[in-house]
Amino acid sequence: MKIGVLALQGAVSEHLDMLKACGAEGIKVRQQKDFSGLQGLIIPGGESTTIGRLIDKLAIREAVAELMAHRRPIFGTCAGLVLLGREVAGCAKQQLLGCMDTVVVRNGFGRQRESFEKDLEMPFLGEEPFPGVFIRAPYIARAGDDVQVLASLGDKIIAARQENVLAASFHPELTTDLRLHRYFLEMATN
Repeated sequence: MKIGVLALQGAVSEHLDMLKACGAEGIKVRQQKDFSGLQGLIIPGGESTTIGRLIDKLAIREAVAELMAHRRPIFGTCAGLVLLGREVAGCAKQQLLGCMDTVVVRNGFGRQRESFEKDLEMPFLGEEPFPGVFIRAPYIARAGDDVQVLASLGDKIIAARQENVLAASFHPELTTDLRLHRYFLEMATN
């Protein structure tokens, strides 16, 4: 299985390591030609405004849209969750991919110094808590009717799925727990 990791910013090598540990081939994606033959795409964390601008500068927005059209799964973590949304609260100018019917709050848990780790209840992954690493993390403030909420912290949605799109406000690639990446890979085989 060949999964691309958008290599514009963020924890690219960590996602590639997770994919390898799961038995999948991960490749860095930077240009339109890199999308050929992909069975899925991961959009890692970083700075969502910068990544959005680079997506347009490098003319790869259409390649992402084509993956969506072919029902290939896309997984966004942290800034990737922001980019997958349809709207960012209080920021009409944010360049988004609009793949998921969500309204997102950037830096929803605070700035860098408020970053934290927390064990998360994620029943779709099993009974054992999942280690959540939150770094300047966003959250989903509002989700459309077709969006399945997978995990929340209080009233903040931190993981969700809409058809072939998966999003997490935290960084599973910064842990040793492969369950969320395996869940994404299962989406690519179904």
